Amino acid sequence: MAVSLREYRARIKSTESMKKITRAMELIAASRIIKAQQRAQQAAPYSRELTRAVSAVATFSNVDHPLTREPENATAAAVLVITSDRGLAGAYSSNVLKEYERLAERLHEEGKSVTIYTSGRKAAAYFKFRGRPVAQSWSGFSDQPTYDAADEMGDVLIDAFLAEADTGGVQEVHLVSTRFRSMLVQEPQTVRLLPLEIVEGDERPDEDELLPLYEFEPSPEGVLDALLPKYIDSRIYFALLQAAASELAARQKAMKSATDNADELIKKFTRIANQARQAGITQEISEIVGGVNALADANAGSD
Repeated sequence: MAVSLREYRARIKSTESMKKITRAMELIAASRIIKAQQRAQQAAPYSRELTRAVSAVATFSNVDHPLTREPENATAAAVLVITSDRGLAGAYSSNVLKEYERLAERLHEEGKSVTIYTSGRKAAAYFKFRGRPVAQSWSGFSDQPTYDAADEMGDVLIDAFLAEADTGGVQEVHLVSTRFRSMLVQEPQTVRLLPLEIVEGDERPDEDELLPLYEFEPSPEGVLDALLPKYIDSRIYFALLQAAASELAARQKAMKSATDNADELIKKFTRIANQARQAGITQEISEIVGGVNALADANAGSD
């Protein structure tokens, strides 16, 4: 019984150490998520104004740009999957990967091959374990993304879209990431980046409102050539910021759950250890009483 008691005490000690770690990770995630939310909110006005500018060019010009041209027979698609670099974030990365699998199944049913691009070590490890080739991977910034990383991703995806089909080019580019709605709700989402679909806001002009006239200099083609790559980069960057906030929220929630579970385990092991200690004391008292009775019987027999 003494050996069992030592085992329970060791389990209590190890669980307390694990609780300290999960509690520290919970506090770190809670302190970082505020900054992540602020960065996402600060990037929203730039993304919104850039969307309005691109919408204006697309609405008031009839330019046939390569990034907005719908392919006749799409046979290949590229997918950028954004996950985390680290684990201990609950089902955050697995939900994104499940969303990718649904998208890939739909693309395959449409007769399209899929070229995979990943952001985050979790996605890269997922596809490597399953033996699926990845065209290019980025990692090391999932919780603190930079615009330079988004710009690099955008350049690679645009080059793949503009390349010829016989040289490995694709006719569609999709983005799979996580949308941050609140501290409790983070939703995986799929967005088609190319050919470009203008995402307009919820606000619509009134019927009597006059739309402004635009003049494009040096030309609508030149404006689109300058704006569209920046528009793609801004959407990728905004998706990275949303994913970072979602990752930290999911990690905080997962670590809080782990801390609560550690508390329950400590209570459980403490209760069992107390029962084992009481059982040991009872057994020792019984052995002492039995020994005293046996000694008393022996002395009475000798008399």
